[in-house]
Amino acid sequence: MRQLRIGVLVGLFAAAGLVSWAGARLWDTFGSLPSVPVAAPIVLALIAVVLTATALSLRSRLRAQRERQPGAKGVDPMVAARAVVFGQASALVAALVAGMYGGVGVFLAMEQLDVPARRDQALYAGASVVAAVGVVAAAFFLERVCKLPEDDDRDGDGPSAAARA
Repeated sequence: MRQLRIGVLVGLFAAAGLVSWAGARLWDTFGSLPSVPVAAPIVLALIAVVLTATALSLRSRLRAQRERQPGAKGVDPMVAARAVVFGQASALVAALVAGMYGGVGVFLAMEQLDVPARRDQALYAGASVVAAVGVVAAAFFLERVCKLPEDDDRDGDGPSAAARA
């Protein structure tokens, strides 16, 4: 499984933001731009909370397992792998959503902040971008918690040397 790369997320954010900004300009030319839902930042914040809670839970269980505490509940490797996949998927979607709402927010900030309803829409879009950044940060934290330690076998005669060959 590959790690998340910040460059990919920034590229998705920028591409989605540019397309969304251009789409918002075009849509506003032909009619009324759809509103940014109030629930968008709330849902993204909830996803960030779930990812953070999962990371904290796995971290404490892994620490207890590593320190061989009596009665420590182990972590099933598949559970950790599923959590990381959920975090990575959430980060990718959050980058796209942040770009989309960021593009709309920039359009609204450049054109129509004098209208109170549009100002509120720009605030919702900005809050969505901030919440999406929280999702990405939580995904990186979860990935870091579930990362396996580096292989200490450097002389090339251990089991990992056979896997590399």
